[in-house]
This record gives sequence, C-alpha cells and structure tokens, in this order.
Amino acid sequence: MIDIKLIRKDSAAVEKKLKTKEPSADVSLVVKLDHEIREIKTKVEQLKSTRNEISAKIGEMKRKGLDSKELMDQVSGMAEQIHQLDHRLGPLEEQFTHNLASLPNLPMDDIHISQDPKDNVVIKEFKQKPQFNFPFKNHVELNEKLHLFDFKRGAKISGTGWPIYCGMGARLEWALINYMMEIQVKNGFTQMMPPALVREEIMFGAGQLPKFEKQVFKIRDEDYSLYLIPTAEIPLTGLHYDEILSEEELPIKYAAYTPCFRREAGAAGSQERGLIRMHQFNKVEMFCFTKPSESPAMFEQMLASAEEILQGLDLHYRNVLLVTGDMSFAAARTVDIEVWLPGQNRYYEVSSVSNCTDYQSRRSQIRFRNSEGKTEFVHTLNGSGLATSRLMVGILENNQNPDGSVNIPQVLQKYLGGTSKLNVNKQQ
Repeated sequence: MIDIKLIRKDSAAVEKKLKTKEPSADVSLVVKLDHEIREIKTKVEQLKSTRNEISAKIGEMKRKGLDSKELMDQVSGMAEQIHQLDHRLGPLEEQFTHNLASLPNLPMDDIHISQDPKDNVVIKEFKQKPQFNFPFKNHVELNEKLHLFDFKRGAKISGTGWPIYCGMGARLEWALINYMMEIQVKNGFTQMMPPALVREEIMFGAGQLPKFEKQVFKIRDEDYSLYLIPTAEIPLTGLHYDEILSEEELPIKYAAYTPCFRREAGAAGSQERGLIRMHQFNKVEMFCFTKPSESPAMFEQMLASAEEILQGLDLHYRNVLLVTGDMSFAAARTVDIEVWLPGQNRYYEVSSVSNCTDYQSRRSQIRFRNSEGKTEFVHTLNGSGLATSRLMVGILENNQNPDGSVNIPQVLQKYLGGTSKLNVNKQQ
C-alpha cells in the first residue's frame, strides 16, 4: 500500500506516476476520503476534549453541591454526537482502505515508461539460441512418444489445464525441484514448506486482494474462508504479518517449494498448449525481508541465484527489465528471466524477480526496529527460483535429438539414478 503521506504531500505527482503503470489510476477519491476522515477525527477529538473539561466542571460543582444538570445535558449531547461520528467513521475508513489498497505500487524512477511489453529492455543474454539441423518438435509432440505427461486423463479428472505427470515426467519434475532447492539453500536461503491455503488478510497483505479476487481459487463454506495460493510469495509474506523484527534479524531469506494455483490458465492458441499455461504448477520461490537501504543489493543476489539455476541447466535465456506498464501490481522494479522455447518460437518467462519496497510490508504491518529504536517498514522482495512447468518445456525442446529422445542436463542426472537420456517408445 502506498504511504498516504506521499499522496497528501503531492497527489498530482503520485497520480501521474501511477498512471505510467496503470492508466486508469485515480487518487481523487482517496484524497477526498482521507480529508473527510481526518475532519471527523479532529471533530471527535475536539468533542472529547470539551467533554472532559465539562465533566471536570460537573465533578467540581457536585462537590460544592451545585446544580450541574445543564452541563450534564451538554455532556450527554456530546456523547451522542461522538457516537454518530464514530458510526460514520467506520464505513468511511473501510472505503478508504479499499481504495488505497486498489492503487498499485509506485515504479522506481529509473523504470522506462511504457504500456507496451515490446518496450521491455533486454539487459543480459546467456548463450545463443539452439540451432537444429532436423525438424524439431514442441514438447506436446515429443510427449507422444516419451509419455511424460497425460493431458487427456488430467482433463478427465479436473478439466483442461490440470495435467498429470507420469513416470519419468514426474521424476524429472522432482529432480528439478530438488536441484533448484539445493541451489537456494547453498545461496543462504532458509528452506520453508508453507501451507497452500491462506487467510484473506494474508492475501490482502501480499497485494493479491482486492485487485485479483476473481483470478484466484478459494474455499468458502460454513467452516472455512481460505484462498489457494497463486505463489508461495503469499504465505512467505505472511510469515511475519503484524510483527516488529529487530534490525539484527535482517535480511531474512526464505525459499519454498509449493504447488501454485491460478484461474488465468486456458488462453486460446496452439502456443498455450501443454505445460505453457496451467491452473496448477510447481514453483520454488525466493522471498526476502530487508532494510530499505539493502534491498537493491538483495535484488541482485536473488537475480543471480535464479540465473545460476539456468546456467547449470545450460539453457539460453535473457534478462528483461520490465517497463512500468508490464510490472506486477505490487512491484516497484522487476526483471523477468525468459527462456527460449523452440517449439513455441518465442521466449517465455520462467522467473520474475521484483523489489516491492515497503508496499507489502505496509499492508501487512511488517516493521523492524532500527538502531535508534524507531520502527520502519521493511522492504520485501520476491522471485521465482524457478517455476518448473515452462522450465520443463525448455529442457525438453532445447535438448531433443533427431529420433525424439531428449538429453537430460547433467546437473539433474544424480537425482535420476544416473539416467542421461529420455528414450522414445519406452516406459520411463
């Protein structure tokens, strides 16, 4: 959530900056509600102060045996006024919080202004695109003989967008997860296993609500009101919800594997077939809490950790600094790591590393006590480390052979009993 003090100081400048990210952004209602709430609170405080003064006079008059009925009537009237104002205040504050929380995070000053993802800036590339001297296949075509996934039976059980990993497909998925988690632990991240269902306030704190209410799965009945997580970022943010950390604890670095659930799957077109876009996928997530001064350096550390995984897999990728209009709702700075997928003839994001500054911590009330004893909001950073589904596509399509077999990256072979190749027409 944006600091309301920034809007009070220069609402026009804040709105102008927000519009570079979300053209429909409008702070006028937030300004109006803030003004009205502050006026009511001032009036309530004045009434309470006056009531206290009169109450003191009433006490004095009673001690002297004087008639204080007139003053007591005044106090009674003030109590009714205060009650009415408080009654008005509740809905106004709720509306104010909703509208303030609906504004995205402010982009950093050096982010290129554009609404077109084509203007994203490529800042780094690793290796070159693979060249094939044979007609290559996409991962769905490769799967016809490799039998790694069962899309039809997955659809029979749960509908489209819920594939089943089979045999060596399942084993390769676990190998990826193990490999990625080992890298993260080596790089100083504490391994966590959080729940896949979270409360509404945790979703709000991470910036998912109210903006993305219709994009997530939820459970609501007489016993539960919970949300299925779209990423482990959500429960990892919530680990320190409404806490004051000590400066010595920072930075805190977490890494977690979880399944992730999103309603956005199912975009039309052949490029979205198979594992490209799903309702459920696996991901290792990095998440950090830092002092504000340390978040830029932590951003680079997280980016390097994600890159280390891809370099180990020997995949061609590029780092892309996102323009204002292509960043996520809570992010102030984002670099996407994109892997080239030959079967799709395009790059696809496999990791997104973001600095969310104090946007999530303000919503979640996560602070730290500095050396002067004052509390400050921490900065939060998140990054995929990595998402496995598109990474799986990258491994299959980039390492295929003319006969349809696929070479397994060396770093994964130790998790597969030394298996170095996925062979065709063979039960894996």
